[in-house]
Amino acid sequence: MADDGRYVVCYDVTDDKRRLKIVKLLEGYGDRVQYSVFEMAISPDQLSELVEKLLGQLDAGADRATVYAICAACERRVIRLGRAADVVPGEEEVFIA
Repeated sequence: MADDGRYVVCYDVTDDKRRLKIVKLLEGYGDRVQYSVFEMAISPDQLSELVEKLLGQLDAGADRATVYAICAACERRVIRLGRAADVVPGEEEVFIA
């Protein structure tokens, strides 16, 4: 959608049970690209909802999650290497030989 922003969410959750809940939560918003990294295109309302839910599930004294906003100009300059099928339409494709 035109109003959707792109975000990368990284997390470090110490407890296995809490980590599984965080993974399930993030799977509802985006795609897992690494073990503890998700990419997503979501609306501002969805972002607020996600942050609120993350806050409710994290142990602030033991866990960490970071949400990185990817601006439109930066999104066009994303470099993805490997599995070409994962390239998102509209993004700049860079091949390194």
